Amino acid sequence: MSRLGRPGATGARQAVAFLTPVGGGADPTPAALPWFPVVGAALGTVLGVAWWTGNRWWRPSVAAAVVVAGDLALTGLLHWDGLIDSADGLLPHLPRQRRLEVMAEPGAGAFGVAVAVVVVLLRWAALASTRPSPLLLAALWSASRTVMAVAATVPHYARPEGGLATAFRGGGWTGTAAAGGALAIVLAVAWRPLAGLVALAAAVAAATAVLGLARRRLGGFTGDVLGAAGVVGETIGLAVAAARW
Repeated sequence: MSRLGRPGATGARQAVAFLTPVGGGADPTPAALPWFPVVGAALGTVLGVAWWTGNRWWRPSVAAAVVVAGDLALTGLLHWDGLIDSADGLLPHLPRQRRLEVMAEPGAGAFGVAVAVVVVLLRWAALASTRPSPLLLAALWSASRTVMAVAATVPHYARPEGGLATAFRGGGWTGTAAAGGALAIVLAVAWRPLAGLVALAAAVAAATAVLGLARRRLGGFTGDVLGAAGVVGETIGLAVAAARW
């Protein structure tokens, strides 16, 4: 029984270590992918509890800022770094190879800074105008990691020399997509059936759009693109959830 449990335990540890600053720098493998939705749901739940609790101590605007800051801390800025690099590489008018070079540079350009500021403001405003719910954040964060996990199995990696995300290639995506999608749907419906499903669909569509843009302009994805897709998906999902339903 212990031998059967090892692969799952190893995959879970790798997923936690890859998606958060917790657990050290474990080398990722395809075994981590099925755990991405679970880790995403856990992160969303923790942030949702902080949101719900903070809203009872402070005004909604302050509670929303705590959630935004908490998300940056819990993800170790990994996905946000990907968002900034992807914005600098995908949005300007550049040849393909130059896009990849820009994304590999350590500094942040005007496009990356502008997109990061807009995304932070949109997330904060959406959270400040929505009734706090751990279920909502758990659903959106689980969905964003599901999209990342599925996209990571696609063979179209943009960098010929490879990169961190190439460690996930060779993993299956159908089981992860089905389990992650089911988890996110259950959580979204538990929050609010109609609004939850629409927000979830918008989040997945937005994340997929980022991946599609990278496919057209880079010829595939990179680890930065996966992070950017997740952040954009969560943000659009929050904005839709904050609508006047």
